[in-house]
Amino acid sequence: MTLTDQVMKNIIKRVIKGQDYRIEIVALINAEFLQFAMDFFKKVVVAKLDCEDITIDWYKQTFLNPELDSDDIAINSGLNKKTITNMYNSATKKIVIDASNEHYDILYQSISSLIENQPEIDLTLTIKFNGVSVELNINESLIVINTLAVKRAALRGGLWSTAGKRVEKYLMTTLCMIFDVPFKHFDQSKIPSSMREVDYYIIDRDKYYRCEVKLMGKGNPESADAIFARESDIFVADKLSDLNKRQADILNVNWVELRDTDGYLRFADILEKLNIPHNRDISDLDSKIDEVLNELVRIIEV
Repeated sequence: MTLTDQVMKNIIKRVIKGQDYRIEIVALINAEFLQFAMDFFKKVVVAKLDCEDITIDWYKQTFLNPELDSDDIAINSGLNKKTITNMYNSATKKIVIDASNEHYDILYQSISSLIENQPEIDLTLTIKFNGVSVELNINESLIVINTLAVKRAALRGGLWSTAGKRVEKYLMTTLCMIFDVPFKHFDQSKIPSSMREVDYYIIDRDKYYRCEVKLMGKGNPESADAIFARESDIFVADKLSDLNKRQADILNVNWVELRDTDGYLRFADILEKLNIPHNRDISDLDSKIDEVLNELVRIIEV
């Protein structure tokens, strides 16, 4: 799962301007989920119409088909591959198929028992596609609803994780570019392979300043502790607690809290302290960020 270029640009712009970026992730989750739901409903209609014998479990036959991708099989059964990996210490396709079929059978039995114990509740889901409609009984409807819930949870976990990993390096590059830092001072291709475990480096001849980036909230002190343990020179974050800041000051770690008022300017102060050439005079921050991000996206696409 990857972020679209536009969402990445929106996140970086919001973070540098001290705004909350999370709405962008939520919007992307919504868009991805709604598109999945529409496509899934279409497949449900086709599968139900193609079922010639009503005694056949059409859902299991179609949506747990071994020919499908293992990710799809897991989701369709009400699981995801991460859960299967945690359960079996593996996620080979055979294990995914076996685990998905077993879970689906258990789920179906649970739904059937629930319905028997609450006969006063009924549910019919009607789906129309190209003028043709199919009706799902309560068992089928609950299985479909459960699949959609699992898919949204999987999207949520994947996109939140991807946001930090995908954006952090480009956020640092954007900060360098809006302050007109010469490329040689942040050219990551010059970093020795033995030093690639760090998020980013600011370079001054033979000196490499270690930079760590975390789009974290104040309630996530563990991430900050990891940064300090790696003896970083620069720590850039969305939010920092007062304790984080005191820790950084004691350990001589230069920190930037972007959510603070004009927090991005603190990065220019660090560049000044490290004698890195830059220009902190930005007349129009919005225009400057747009210019930099458009250039970055062009480079990424090359």
